[in-house]
Amino acid sequence: MVDFRLSSEQEMLQQTAREFAEKEIRPVASHHDRTGEYPLELARKAWELGLVGTHIPEEYGGSGLGYLDAALVAEELGWGCTGVWTALTVNNLAATPLLVAGSEEQKRRFLGPMKEEFWPISYAVTEPSAGSDVRGIQTVARRVGGDYVLQGEKMWITNAGKARWFFVLAYTDVEKGYKGMSGFIVPSDLDGVEVGKKEETMGQRASDTRGVRFEEVRVPKENLVGSEGEGWSIVMETFDRSRPDIGAAAVGLARAAMEYARDYAGERVAFGRPIYQHQGVGFMIADMAKDIDAARLLVWQAAWRKDQGMRNTLQAAYSKCFATDVAMRVAMDAVQIFGGYGFSKEYPVEKLMRDAKVMQIYEGTNQIQRMIMVRELFQRR
Repeated sequence: MVDFRLSSEQEMLQQTAREFAEKEIRPVASHHDRTGEYPLELARKAWELGLVGTHIPEEYGGSGLGYLDAALVAEELGWGCTGVWTALTVNNLAATPLLVAGSEEQKRRFLGPMKEEFWPISYAVTEPSAGSDVRGIQTVARRVGGDYVLQGEKMWITNAGKARWFFVLAYTDVEKGYKGMSGFIVPSDLDGVEVGKKEETMGQRASDTRGVRFEEVRVPKENLVGSEGEGWSIVMETFDRSRPDIGAAAVGLARAAMEYARDYAGERVAFGRPIYQHQGVGFMIADMAKDIDAARLLVWQAAWRKDQGMRNTLQAAYSKCFATDVAMRVAMDAVQIFGGYGFSKEYPVEKLMRDAKVMQIYEGTNQIQRMIMVRELFQRR
């Protein structure tokens, strides 16, 4: 049986996230976009409400939500501001490798403190010359005595300037290719960890995005996540869990853009009638609404499969790719409907268009998502 009704608990969760987005995020979103200031106070308030660390079990400081429940939260926070949402949700991303392969001692040590306060943490996989091509990373970790010494550079790392620790992917055996990758928890205060300047990005400016260099960083062997050579599989499983969240936040952004465009089209008069009554505009809004609903269903399917313990690699790629493409297209069409006003920073839709673009890029570009789809459709049939 297929049932699209939400439970009363899910409706309450959704309403909590919606009210937080409306009352806390939206009033300050333009400030954080303009200044690039990290939304620390918002993060603390969201943490208190259980809207941060949604995938993390309660015993380790999270909300212990299912993936569909977390998608409901992500859509609402994305509706508020995807820049703020990205700053908050990276905790989910960085914590997931520990949930996938970490020991109980590692979970207690690195996730446990999140029960007491909001701890920003970061996921450090991308490098200056290796983004979607994860196999192209050059960071290495060599054994020295009983520990590891980390050498390399990461780029576009969200929350890097605030993180208490990083999940870092590195080669422990380059000769083995992707089977020679391993993951490590690297505290940000270790000697040799150098965090770069905050990047001046086009959109999602509330996110603290920086480069990080690891210069002969000595990492205790106890910080190896899983076993040597498991890094690739840990990262791929992490993406299967995180990509539906990206899609959900993109749905929220698209919904916001559509609502602004719909309201404007009902008020703006041209040639003697509201512009939505002209097919050229009305059909654009109809397509927005149609595609947003379709994107949401793909997100829910991908999240639901993960909740059921089912493989969701294909559905995660569908949801991330389709929803973020929809967000970009809807935001662009909203700017078009606003006309000259849409090009002005005094109106909200230009920010949505800037924020939407990176969603087609991070956590695997949408071209990479299509490559995953081809692989899944042809090699796993």
